[in-house]
Amino acid sequence: MSSMGFVRLSRRCCARWQCSRALLRRSYASNSQANLQTFDKILVANRGEIACRVMRTCREMGIKSVAVYSDADAQALHTRTADEAVRVGPAVATESYLNMDSILAAIDQTGAQAVHPGYGFLSENKSFAEELDKRGVAFIGPNTHAIHVMGDKIESKRTAMEAGVNTIPGYDGVVKDADTAVKLANEIGYPVMLKASAGGGGKGMRIAWNDKETREGFLLATEEAKTSVKDDRLLIEKFVESPRHIEIQVLGDKHGNVIYLNERECSIQRRNQKVIEEAPSTFLDPETRAAMGRQAVALSKAVQYSSAGTCEFLVDPKRKFYFLEMNTRLQVEHPITECITGVDIVKEMINAAAGHPLSIKQEDIGIDGWAVECRVYAEDPVRFLPSIGYLNTYREPVNRPGLENVRVDTGIVEGSTISMFYDPMISKLVTYGPTRNDALSTMTRALDNYCIRGVNHNIPILREIINHPKFVSGDISTSFIQEVYPEGFTGHVLEPQEKRELIAAACYMHVRREELAPSFLNQTRQSKDAQYQPDPWHLVLYIDGEQCSVCAQWEEGGFSVTTEEGESLFIRTDWCVGDPMMVADINGRSVTVQYETRRGRRLYLRHCGNKYQVVVMDPDSARMMSYIPERSEDKFAHILRAPMPGVVRKLSCAVGDAVEEGAAVVTLEAMKMQNPLFAPVTGIVKSVHAKEGDSVGEDEVIIEFTPQDSKGQQRSV
Repeated sequence: MSSMGFVRLSRRCCARWQCSRALLRRSYASNSQANLQTFDKILVANRGEIACRVMRTCREMGIKSVAVYSDADAQALHTRTADEAVRVGPAVATESYLNMDSILAAIDQTGAQAVHPGYGFLSENKSFAEELDKRGVAFIGPNTHAIHVMGDKIESKRTAMEAGVNTIPGYDGVVKDADTAVKLANEIGYPVMLKASAGGGGKGMRIAWNDKETREGFLLATEEAKTSVKDDRLLIEKFVESPRHIEIQVLGDKHGNVIYLNERECSIQRRNQKVIEEAPSTFLDPETRAAMGRQAVALSKAVQYSSAGTCEFLVDPKRKFYFLEMNTRLQVEHPITECITGVDIVKEMINAAAGHPLSIKQEDIGIDGWAVECRVYAEDPVRFLPSIGYLNTYREPVNRPGLENVRVDTGIVEGSTISMFYDPMISKLVTYGPTRNDALSTMTRALDNYCIRGVNHNIPILREIINHPKFVSGDISTSFIQEVYPEGFTGHVLEPQEKRELIAAACYMHVRREELAPSFLNQTRQSKDAQYQPDPWHLVLYIDGEQCSVCAQWEEGGFSVTTEEGESLFIRTDWCVGDPMMVADINGRSVTVQYETRRGRRLYLRHCGNKYQVVVMDPDSARMMSYIPERSEDKFAHILRAPMPGVVRKLSCAVGDAVEEGAAVVTLEAMKMQNPLFAPVTGIVKSVHAKEGDSVGEDEVIIEFTPQDSKGQQRSV
């Protein structure tokens, strides 16, 4: 990379970090004191947004940073942000970021004095920390005893009980096989939770409500645990119904000091993975908060904890709380704690690893405002399946009016690639405000102004959740998504005002483009629409098939649209043709509509987080629409395709087998998760196009079925 290119990249990253730093509101000693003597060079044994996050604090402290990268990340942002970068292997994580020998070689090669592991990968690997200690290299994390005890869910539960921490009823040993799991589940009482002893991040976790689900869950959880952490030991415990997932952030040092930095509410989850977090929680009262904090500190002191860590709890509707696990690393959602306390947690970790005491005491920690974090993933928001691809357009919602209190922690830029090898997170979008309503309002604006093209993403459901009445009122639990969207998320239903705003924006975009069309390249041949330039414009629009007629014209100071019901919309905007983002004033209300693409008369626009197809045409063309036949039903419903790239781990049927619609017939591994795929129809397996171990691409055919009706007769397709 050229030196000028690196300067441009550094300035961009610094500007993004300055926005983040503005959210560290309080001026505690950890942020205001001069940097203490720590390390000259730190290797960050991670990738993506967390690697960039650690490197920014290193730069602020005057410490040089070293990146490690796989072949897939040779041009990644974290690779280009660091002062040095070392290749550690091919794209597959087990051969690169989980390859301890390669990471240790990179440390030797660069002379790094310390290693920050981030989260995931080797962050909670006791052997890795021990190897660093042998080399005299500091591990920016807790001691190996704490990693070992707290990293094993069975051992951590025993230790928690000894420390006087509330725990969930269950079996304290290792579940040997599926039969044992069923036996224990019946003894404990359904529902139960099966989870990997060394797992985390939702990997290797399954809820079971009966014997059948326990057997299936044991097999799937075992495979996920084996793949993600190379440890397939499982434990089983009672599943607490309608719980909240609330965690306590702790900080410790090597001088015996441990404090807690209040709580984070992490109840909004899908597939046991967090989606939206906030700090503080709407549910905790001061007494419960203090009790949870005291137990988190007691557990930390029991293992001589000396870094940043998180004690996770389940809290029932009566505010009874139960220890779930302790993550002995920096947590994904740590930014919201930084926003409400002003503590730079990464900086405290580095200082603690260098032997310095914490620069803050428990009495210094308060709650200043409210912060919300949305995890923006490259995934289908309806099925929650990962999406891969090239980010051809990427604009973050920062440094704009009304978006001052926004922080974006990311590891990508425009032109980056989301690959099948790693977690599909695009960014952590964080908003802050004096009150919860302020933080949520800013989050809504930020999501509306977040422009991501090239991959599917989950912004539609994120926006829907934070504006849902139950979420706004704080009435949530870990089953929120399943309860609110029992049939799955189907997209946003436009309110009348939102629909009128979309109509106005579409009319403006259409007219602007048609008026400019004749001047493009001095064209003399024009489309019928380009020739049709009256004043006023009479237009017919179809929004997802629903028709409306309008009259549009230019007026002094803006553009007016009048609907057939006589409603008037006046729009002011400086939007230019081709700009992916329209920010407009429509009848005095600030509205953002994203322009994605145009195909003929079809505009593809994103409004209120969701994508809409808007057809705009003149009245004559609209009259011809009645002569166009409707599309027939899907003739390929009997084909099971891969919903995402992955590896076929299990085939549960063969040619000639009879299957019922909804039966699990394939297990597809993608991004470290075991994803069951289900038969789309009832019928006979006609052909199987993949075998176990095969890699398949998105939309690749896996199985074809011959559909049958309820009487077993073949149905035509």
